[in-house]
Amino acid sequence: MGHSHSHSHSHGHHHTHTHAHENKSKLLWVLVLTGVFLIVEIIAGLSSKSLALLADAGHMVTDFGALGLALFGIKIAERPANPQRTYGYYRAEILAALANAILLVGIGGYIFYEAFQRFRNPIAVDSHTVLWVSVLGLGVNMAGIFLLRRGAEHSLNLRAAYLEVFSDAIASLGVIVSAAIVYFTGWSYADSIVSLGIAVFILPRTWRLLSETVGVLLEGTPSDVDIGALRSSIATLPGVAGVHDLHVWALSSGINAMSVHVVLNPGENHDEILKRVQKHVVSSHKIKHATVQVESLGCAEDETHL
Repeated sequence: MGHSHSHSHSHGHHHTHTHAHENKSKLLWVLVLTGVFLIVEIIAGLSSKSLALLADAGHMVTDFGALGLALFGIKIAERPANPQRTYGYYRAEILAALANAILLVGIGGYIFYEAFQRFRNPIAVDSHTVLWVSVLGLGVNMAGIFLLRRGAEHSLNLRAAYLEVFSDAIASLGVIVSAAIVYFTGWSYADSIVSLGIAVFILPRTWRLLSETVGVLLEGTPSDVDIGALRSSIATLPGVAGVHDLHVWALSSGINAMSVHVVLNPGENHDEILKRVQKHVVSSHKIKHATVQVESLGCAEDETHL
């Protein structure tokens, strides 16, 4: 029985360069603004003894991480694959995201611990410093939102960074409110309550980031691919008798790879079916890189995988 192997690859890079340069310069501006303000906020948080300001700085770290990863993603996608890294450097982005998530777990833990300590022993907060720094922070966030808004429509990468900056603007508003309460009433618990709110706000996103990065590293099926629908849609393509050994994994966020064995109906043209399957998975199922092996009927009897 004839056994025919054929591999077909598709890297969806060509359309990503259209906005990439523009996105890169905007991201760089927002990254620099965020980085400079992050340092200011940490210094001000420590000197004013404001936990809410430190919690917002922790949130700003998530911004800085997301912006850095978005920029890193664009840069990495430009680097060519080589004999040692046949898929290029996509996984480096995932490792950076994992480090970011672990750092955020530590920041969240510290804020929770410190807030509960302060409920037992309240600390006087320099609300005047907190107020002007948090207003400045809101200004930095608004500048980031303005710069990233248009790019977020075209790029998933940028959309994630945009949402981070947007949520940080909400956190900054919280700090402004707490600083105003402390300033006008002297009720220092407001600072701890808002810091806890920000920590709670960070946690779900940190958990999602952590589970997604671990999922990628464990070669799990990407969340944006329905493997059951993918399998049945390939199986119902004209000329396809069967589908086996279907594997889908993510090289990095939004860059999914697939390998599959497709069994031909007798008399069908090998190359035509190959092109049909290839075109279908890339256009309909968020697959960027597909390897398709086409076989004659009767070759799939020793199937060992899913």
